[in-house]
Amino acid sequence: MITFTLNGKEHHFDGDTAMPLLWYVREQAGLTGSKFGCGMGLCGACTMHLNGQPIRSCSTPVAAVEGADITTIEGLATPAAGAVQQAWQELDVVQCGYCQSGQIMSATALLANNASPTDEDIDNAMQGNICRCSTYHRIRAAIHSAADKLEG
Repeated sequence: MITFTLNGKEHHFDGDTAMPLLWYVREQAGLTGSKFGCGMGLCGACTMHLNGQPIRSCSTPVAAVEGADITTIEGLATPAAGAVQQAWQELDVVQCGYCQSGQIMSATALLANNASPTDEDIDNAMQGNICRCSTYHRIRAAIHSAADKLEG
C-alpha cells in the first residue's frame, strides 16, 4: 500500500503502483484541475508539486510518491500562488486555458525558490510547459508582476 498526502489529506492506494499519479488524482481523488496533455511529461499540463517541487504527474508512478506531499492546483494556497493567480487575471494571461494549471504550478514553484527571477530564470523554470496559444510573453510578464507583488 502506498501512503501519501494530497493537498493536506492522507491518501492510501493499494492498486497498481505503476499507475501514473495523474490518473489517481483525476479518477480516484476526483481532482480534475491537472490536465492530461502528452502522457510523456513533455507538455507540462499535468504539473503538480512533489514536496514543493514541480513534477510531471502523467509520467510519475504512484509508487514514486510514497510518504510524499503532493499539491495540485486545487490545493495550492501559498502567498506565491495568490500573487501568481492575481497577476494571471490582471494581465489576462489565459487564452484557451488548457495549460494554465501546469503553468501556474511551475510559476509558483519558481517564486517559492526565487523571489526575483530574471527572464532567463523564468524561461528555465517554465521550460517544458507548452502553451499552444503562445501566451509566453504574458506568462513571463505575469511572473514578474507576481514577484513584484510578493516583494511589495
